[in-house]
Amino acid sequence: MEVVITKIGPRDVLSGSRQTIGLPETTDDPLDDVFLACVVRRSAGIHCPCSRITLRVSVLECLQYLTRDEEDLPDRIDDVIERVIVGGDLLELNDVVTDDPSVKGTWIFAAPPSFVVRPSGSIFLLGVVPDQDSFLSHGLASRITYEGCTRVIASSQDRTLPAVLREHGLQQLSDSAWMRAPSHVSAVDLLSRARARLESERTSGTVSKLRILDSAQPVTYYRGRWTAPKRQTGVFVARRPQEYGAPIWCLATIEEGSVVRLLDLPYVKTRWRGCDVAWHLQMAIDRCRDNPQVYRRCRVADGVRLDFFSPLPLWSQRRLMIVGRAVPPENCLMSYQLPVAESGTEERFLRERLWLSRSADSE
Repeated sequence: MEVVITKIGPRDVLSGSRQTIGLPETTDDPLDDVFLACVVRRSAGIHCPCSRITLRVSVLECLQYLTRDEEDLPDRIDDVIERVIVGGDLLELNDVVTDDPSVKGTWIFAAPPSFVVRPSGSIFLLGVVPDQDSFLSHGLASRITYEGCTRVIASSQDRTLPAVLREHGLQQLSDSAWMRAPSHVSAVDLLSRARARLESERTSGTVSKLRILDSAQPVTYYRGRWTAPKRQTGVFVARRPQEYGAPIWCLATIEEGSVVRLLDLPYVKTRWRGCDVAWHLQMAIDRCRDNPQVYRRCRVADGVRLDFFSPLPLWSQRRLMIVGRAVPPENCLMSYQLPVAESGTEERFLRERLWLSRSADSE
């Protein structure tokens, strides 16, 4: 019996993997964000609950030697993990309740299979099933379209689809539950409450390698705002290192570059992540300094694109995911495309709840 051995390359492996998990073929890079998100969900179904680092390492091991850009791959995976969390497929510890004392504050969990009905009638899917690529039948799975790191079943005249999904064991989430946001307060009130919490903290000692978001720097360059304290004075969003895991988000009182007080984020007994609380506070700080963060509005062929230059809290991104969809950013940090009919409501939300202003170069 003659045995034929065929040599295959990295692209063949990736193409075969895409076919196995039901992704369409692509003439571009097969290791795109759509594929990475699928690998993250598959790995999460095996390893969760676990830390972000464990999840990243497991994905890196799966993709070893399959790309020439291995130096950039860890950062790409971290970005995809964050977007999968925002999209609701994974939950961080603040989103769940557990009696297991071994579970650490940095661990993430796989969300149960669920869905949300968009205003257009399409279905937004979320959740992970352990050891499986999909929680839907082949017929339903074939109808999924991928929008970056999220999954959608396009709108159709089939009004029974939500009932069919419930019969498959998926939980239907209401718009109010999915897009739940903090109580509506002014930027002044939000910052005043945070300052009061901060003032109740004990005086801090020296904090090495602390990084702060310098409010004096341009709001259109998020990465450039991060710096070590020098001669700044005031209240700043900051991150302090810890022995293991990612740096901890915090709020800091700084006097002439020296740390006076620190308040770790998130607050006790809150469902929001530390980064979400921090980004919201930074928006309030910028608004109170009369230097609000901005977004750019651009008309496109089939709607409106909103460009953002700083991260958005999870709860505000979910609104944009349901009403519209994430699109590749253009000279900004992130972008979402919305129907024209929905753009006015969402822009009003950005102005009133996040205190953003439309940029001067908006169309």
